[in-house]
Amino acid sequence: MSEQNKKKNTEQNVKTETVSGSIHPLNRVISDIVEIFSEMGFEVATGTEIEDEKHNFDDLNVPKDHPARDMQDTFWLKDFPGHLMRTHTSGVQIHYMKENQPPFKIVAPGKVYRYEATDKTHEVQFHQIEGLVVGKGINLGHLKKALNTFVKKFYGDDVETRLRPGYFPFVEPGVEVDMKRGDGDWIEMLGAGMVHPNVLKNCGLDSEEYSGFAFGIGLDRVAMLKYGIDDVRKFYDGDLRMINQF
Repeated sequence: MSEQNKKKNTEQNVKTETVSGSIHPLNRVISDIVEIFSEMGFEVATGTEIEDEKHNFDDLNVPKDHPARDMQDTFWLKDFPGHLMRTHTSGVQIHYMKENQPPFKIVAPGKVYRYEATDKTHEVQFHQIEGLVVGKGINLGHLKKALNTFVKKFYGDDVETRLRPGYFPFVEPGVEVDMKRGDGDWIEMLGAGMVHPNVLKNCGLDSEEYSGFAFGIGLDRVAMLKYGIDDVRKFYDGDLRMINQF
């Protein structure tokens, strides 16, 4: 065999097919939601996944005896007393309010952790995006408009939303937001409400001068509804057959 043919055969044997990567559905959802809220004037704020008890619970008006502080719900860090793996991204809001003067509009996406059994709808690690608006004269109507705008841009114009009373220690009043697509059933989407005056005071803001609203969206649940995925664990098991669909 000539040297030229040998070289040609070698090149054919080592030639490999180039395969492009895929964007993980959770990353795609985060990007899409951030883009929607950015169009409404929101900025992105981030924080660390290890948080202290004050910013994760105390400043958010969570009572000392609240079940969320128990080991059943929280990953406390043995080697760092008073610190934990954050249970929500609300601590980002607290840091931001302490470091900035209103008015402001932010969203805070990120990973959070809860100490609970895993099943089709629950994981010990999942993703949230929380929003916060603080200024003068902010009311529940502003919250409803912002969430309606988000839901319709993300899911389509045929979506209906409704607000129901709900309890969260860091907002007053608190609401649960449900969504219905077409002729389907109502599905619980997220929790929201007006920032509790105690939270504003804890961050050094005058609750007589300023008001605000906040909301929290479970990104894993949103992605499951968006893409028809029936088990949250599929986002984390590393199966490329699922990821490559995106």
